[in-house]
Amino acid sequence: MTGLVIKNTGSHYIVLCEDGVERPCLAKGNLRLRGFRSTNPIVVGDHVEVELSEDTGQEAAHYIRDILPRRNYIIRRAANLSKESHILAANLDASFLVCTIIAPETSTTFIDRFLATAEAYRVPTELIFNKIDLYPTEATEYMLELIQLYSSIGYPCHAVSATTGEGVDALIDRMCGKINLLSGHSGVGKSTLINRLIPGVELRTGSISTAHAKGMHTTTFSQMIPLPSDDGGYIIDTPGIKGFGMLEMQEAEVSHYFPEIFEESKSCRFGNCTHTHEPGCAVQTAVEEGRIAPSRYISYLGILEDREGGKYRPEYK
Repeated sequence: MTGLVIKNTGSHYIVLCEDGVERPCLAKGNLRLRGFRSTNPIVVGDHVEVELSEDTGQEAAHYIRDILPRRNYIIRRAANLSKESHILAANLDASFLVCTIIAPETSTTFIDRFLATAEAYRVPTELIFNKIDLYPTEATEYMLELIQLYSSIGYPCHAVSATTGEGVDALIDRMCGKINLLSGHSGVGKSTLINRLIPGVELRTGSISTAHAKGMHTTTFSQMIPLPSDDGGYIIDTPGIKGFGMLEMQEAEVSHYFPEIFEESKSCRFGNCTHTHEPGCAVQTAVEEGRIAPSRYISYLGILEDREGGKYRPEYK
């Protein structure tokens, strides 16, 4: 029997089986011995084959015996484990990165790394700038600059307040009928936003650390939550993430995942230009002339450095 993984607590899974029944499952022992270099070989959004237990009792153990091919996924390097990966979710129609300007700050480096990974796996991505009700004038102006930047590249942006509900209705329209990943740092208000989008779900929310202005984890597992829409759809809620170390990118491919850099690179003198030092580089000229934002170019260079040194991006940097 096949099914869809709708909840992952680390070692236990809830699978919505093809007969419409949600069943608790464990991973079949030999599944973990197939060369998965991941801290979580089975993720929410996976389509799997389930081996049903003959035991009909409430505590019957069913097993996931195979993972069906994934259409796409969002992946990052597992913290402090350079050879391991961590997959946030699989088989996505869209992803939404929740960002905040302050308390905590979501850096452009973090945003760009998430967007580059989404580009690599062809996951359409939109940015949600939350907590607009809390921003002083300077923070609001900076947010509007970021919205202008990312909108001009082609990423839809939304300015919302999960607390007051401002701007949330537009998000519902974007998510209906799709499987949507909601991701971001701890403390950016993902749980509050989901509570606003899906009345009655009542996810636990947390506070911001006053010492570090960073969020504290309230979501400890990944789950798929149905949207209250006639068109259906789901939100995948995941624990907050700190750093975003890159994986599975070759140096020559990195520029492909920055749309504006890739477009300008067509005019470079050399076909194998790395856009770092070569003469006749159209990308460097575009940065100097303001057609490519310096922050985006710095993010591109940072990913190249990671590829060379195998570095892990520190949290919030």
